[in-house]
Amino acid sequence: MAVPTDCVDVAVVGAGQAGLSVSHELSRAGVEHAVLERGRVGQAWRRRWDSFCLVIPNWTVQLPGGRYRGDDPDGFMPRDDIVGHLAGYARSFHAPVREGTDVFWLGLCGDGRFLLRTSTGDIRAREVVIASGAYQRPHRPALSRELPASLLVIDAEDYTRPTALPAGKVLVVGSGQTGCQLAEELAESGRDVYLACGSAPWIPRRIEGRDTIAWLAETSHFDVTLADLPSPLARLGANPQASGRDGGHDLNYRTLQAMRVNLRGRLAGVEDGKAYFAADLAESVAFGDARYADLCGLIAASCVQHGLRAPEMPPPPRFRAGPVGPLDLRDVAAVVFTAGYRPDYQRWVGFPRAVDDLGFPIQKDGSSTVIAGLHFMGVPFQRKRKSATLLGVAEDAAVLAETIVAKRTKRTVPRQRPTEPENARGNASLLASHSTCSRE
Repeated sequence: MAVPTDCVDVAVVGAGQAGLSVSHELSRAGVEHAVLERGRVGQAWRRRWDSFCLVIPNWTVQLPGGRYRGDDPDGFMPRDDIVGHLAGYARSFHAPVREGTDVFWLGLCGDGRFLLRTSTGDIRAREVVIASGAYQRPHRPALSRELPASLLVIDAEDYTRPTALPAGKVLVVGSGQTGCQLAEELAESGRDVYLACGSAPWIPRRIEGRDTIAWLAETSHFDVTLADLPSPLARLGANPQASGRDGGHDLNYRTLQAMRVNLRGRLAGVEDGKAYFAADLAESVAFGDARYADLCGLIAASCVQHGLRAPEMPPPPRFRAGPVGPLDLRDVAAVVFTAGYRPDYQRWVGFPRAVDDLGFPIQKDGSSTVIAGLHFMGVPFQRKRKSATLLGVAEDAAVLAETIVAKRTKRTVPRQRPTEPENARGNASLLASHSTCSRE
């Protein structure tokens, strides 16, 4: 006998800040929904390394009905405090979270509703909000396959602490926020660290004693839209180099060089047991310096607009990149890839036309413009630069919830048939016929 299919009005996939924020707004509007989480509330944060903490100040945690209200607004919450904040937030409005529910395919039922195949059974829903984040799959360059099989190679999400790695040198590939933070921690632990660097922006932690994020929040920086970017590819760019650890401090190529981290250009190839690097370190540093200059100009212009004195923002000191040779991988204990993440919707969402060539959802204000009833939350540049951050998720959640509430009086169903992965195929129409759901 077939197991009856569970039914909900709206299914929200993911119980991080994005999923919980839209759940809060749906709850406030009286919309029946369920939040499906493969692990526990805040699972993505739980997987961060042991010493992880926010890079943006605590005051930027501005979830709807769940703002940071602690006694250190200019501090930086460590990993466990972030998880605790999200868990408490979920409890505060009795979020209908179903932990331990992994959604491995999304398609259609025979009646046109959405069908979610999960680890705990099938679920039908009139509408679905995917709030699993857009950066879901760790990215490794193709040449990573050329590394010796005997070498320990991990992604940043699998890194926990220096002592968890074998003794010896460590090569970190990728120099955004994560790569710089791991390189710093490994160097402080006494490791000989090599950092393969790319083009990444940086910011000083503070300008005239005030956090740079606070200065930027008073400009148009966080309100930049996708249309304002020079290219859609800019969504894949690195976050500014900085650190919130130990009260927050500068962390960039210059500070790492002063710590004797061995800076290299991009990883260019692996041959005969050696890693080779491009001679582009100076260009990468110059790219970051140019972005810093852009931000200085933005802050200065904002101050003039508001009749305020612009702060002193001195140019960075000269950077000297010396000639370097290949790295003998026989002397390396581990390689840690921190080369960013890519969207992974196509792995489990059975609507291939719902995403663009880069894998990002084709949407407006969080609602798919291809599949009616399909929505997204926490996507970078969903509406603005801040969309995927703790600072901007409340605004997006309010807009999306308003859209969903408005649609309740005029139901539409998706018309495109999904392409279902081989491992999830089944007769959706037959499953629908055994559903216990009878409401229209």
